[in-house]
Amino acid sequence: MTPIRMGVVGVGALGQHHARILSEMDRVKLVGVSDTDEKRAQQIARKCQTNWCTNYKELCDIVDAVSIVVPTTWHLQVAEEFIRRRIPVLIEKPLALNAQQAERLVELSLTYDTLLQVGHIERFNPVTKLAWSRCGSPRYIRAERYSPYAFRSTDIGAVLDLMIHDIDLVLDLTRSPIVDVEAFGISILGCLEDSVNARLKFASGCIADLTANRVCPDFKRMLQIWSEDSTVSVDFNKQEVTCFRPSDMLNFGTSPLELAAKPNADIAQLKKDVFGKWIEVERPEITKHDALTVELDEFIDCCLTEKKPEAGGQEGLAAMHAAEMILDAVNSHRWTGTSNGLCGPHVRTMNTRKMAG
Repeated sequence: MTPIRMGVVGVGALGQHHARILSEMDRVKLVGVSDTDEKRAQQIARKCQTNWCTNYKELCDIVDAVSIVVPTTWHLQVAEEFIRRRIPVLIEKPLALNAQQAERLVELSLTYDTLLQVGHIERFNPVTKLAWSRCGSPRYIRAERYSPYAFRSTDIGAVLDLMIHDIDLVLDLTRSPIVDVEAFGISILGCLEDSVNARLKFASGCIADLTANRVCPDFKRMLQIWSEDSTVSVDFNKQEVTCFRPSDMLNFGTSPLELAAKPNADIAQLKKDVFGKWIEVERPEITKHDALTVELDEFIDCCLTEKKPEAGGQEGLAAMHAAEMILDAVNSHRWTGTSNGLCGPHVRTMNTRKMAG
C-alpha cells in the first residue's frame, strides 16, 4: 500500500509530537513540517528526517493530508487553505477561536466534501470507552482539569484551553441538549480567564459540574459519573477507572444501618466492610496506550477508508457552542450581585490595577 503523504503545520510543544509519531507510522510518509520559527522547523525536520518550510502553503502541493497544530487564532485561516484544495485536515482542539469560525470550518468541509477531524484527544484515552461502558445513563457528572501555567495557548483562556476536553466528553456522554448554564471565572496571570467553574443542565435531567484551572501547582484530570445504580471515577493521567455499585447484599440482604443499630454492633468492622461487602469496587485492567498515536492512526484510517471520525467537525462545533455558552456566563457573572458591581472574570486584575493606581 502506498503510504499517505502527511504534513504538520506548527511544530511547537505539541506539534513536534505529531511530527514524531507520524514519521514513525508504517502507513505514513511525513513529507514536510512547517513553522514560522525557521530554526524550530529545521530542528524538527532533522529529527524526523523530512523537509521543512516556514510558509505552510508550500505543503499544499506535496501532501495528501495535514495535521494543524498552530495557535487557535490561526486555525480557520490555515485549515481553509487545505480544505479548499480537498486535503483532509486534523485540527488540534479547540476547533476554532469561536463558534462562528467553527461553523465556517464545518461549512467548508461539507462544501468541499473534505475530512475534518478535531483533536479531542481524551476520546482516545484507553480509560474513556471503558468508563463509558460501565457508567449507565449519567445523572450527574463532575470533571476537574488542573495544570500548571504552560505559557502557551495564551490566545485562549481556560475554557478553550482545558475545559473543552471535558465539554466534549460530557456532550458525548449525555447526548442531550443543554438547557441552562451557570459559570464564573477569574483571570489570574493575564487578561483571559485562567480558572473557571461551570454547571451545565441538560434536557435529560443530567447536571455536569466542570472545573478548569490552568494556574495550579499540579496536574489533575479527573471525571466522576453518577448513574442510578453506579458511580464511575476516571483518572485520565494515571489511566485508571474505578467503579462502585451496590452489592447483592445491600440490594437484597440486611442493611449495614440495621446491623449498626443492634446492641454491641461492631462499628469499626462495619466501616471496613462498606466497600467490598455492601458496595462492590471494580478496578478493571486497562491496556494502556498513547492517546495521540491512536488519534493520529484513526485520522489516517479515515483518510484511507472515508469512515466517520470519532471527533469530526460536528462534534467539534457542538463543543464550541457549549464553550461559548460557558464563556457568555463567565463574562456576564456579577460578583457583587448588583448591576453596578464588577462583572466578568477580571475581578482580581481590576482590583490589583485599582490598588496600584
